[in-house]
Amino acid sequence: MARKDDPATVEYETKAKNLLKAELKRKGVTYAQLAEKLAVLGVHENERNLNNKISRGGFTAAFLIQCLEAIQATDVRL
Repeated sequence: MARKDDPATVEYETKAKNLLKAELKRKGVTYAQLAEKLAVLGVHENERNLNNKISRGGFTAAFLIQCLEAIQATDVRL
């Protein structure tokens, strides 16, 4: 398992964070709106937790996919 301070881990966490932030911006979705959309999927996070989690970038692939599905992002460019 990769360590949190491994440069490769940090690089990909940053990429995941930037990808999610870009999709939110492209769709015009705020963290508060994302929290509402995630709740519909059964994922309960408040605006502050989302802000912290996304800013850190250390979230799971499952969380990334939940967010993308919640905002109906069907095509994502890497």
